[in-house]
Amino acid sequence: MRFRYHQPIPNFYEIENPHHPKTTIDDDFLNEFRDIAIASRFAGLSYAKLNDEFKREWDIDWDNIIILKYAMSEEILKMDPSREKCILMDEEFQEVGAKAFALADILRENGFKADLINPLDDRVSLRAIALQSNDAVITRSNMCLFKEGLNLGFFMIETSIENLPFKTENELEWVRDYCSTCGVCIDRCPENAFDDDEKFLRKLCTAHREGCSVCINFCPFYKRGYDKVKKRYSRMKK
Repeated sequence: MRFRYHQPIPNFYEIENPHHPKTTIDDDFLNEFRDIAIASRFAGLSYAKLNDEFKREWDIDWDNIIILKYAMSEEILKMDPSREKCILMDEEFQEVGAKAFALADILRENGFKADLINPLDDRVSLRAIALQSNDAVITRSNMCLFKEGLNLGFFMIETSIENLPFKTENELEWVRDYCSTCGVCIDRCPENAFDDDEKFLRKLCTAHREGCSVCINFCPFYKRGYDKVKKRYSRMKK
């Protein structure tokens, strides 16, 4: 989830990329890296291997992506849209962004190429990259959902590591069907940002300019969590 009112994050790199980067990471170091990321406030990691068609579509030459997912503050999300809320969300964004640079430095220090993808660069969609991980899905309210939650922001690192644990199948595809039976986001949206066919209208949504988060706060995936909603869906299908 990216907000237009975010300010650019300063370059916090302290270590240069290696001249001859390594392409293979061992399980122990990857587990250690994940533990450091979680201790640095990130909720979890996902990995995307960008296919050739995707790279041609976005005119990029990246291959391997580490997705750093962070939980956005519940206290801030529950605030009404306001300038103060936007400022607080940007402060959170800046703080987590600095931690993402530090994680990239850890990879560089250990011999891997690691470049933070600019989250404010419209030349490529980070949400589209997230879907390439087979670890996320777009909900009816146009939010990017991971198993860790709906209230997630993310930063991404493009890296030389070729043996990351990429997923080939998406276990979250059922969410699309569940969303079609729910409609809470449609009923609760204060801007009526859905057309007559209940299709999301981005131009009417104020999340990206005023910080509205009503659809997150009322979504079952946020209120109950992924696992509980999945169990409910499974019972519905019996």
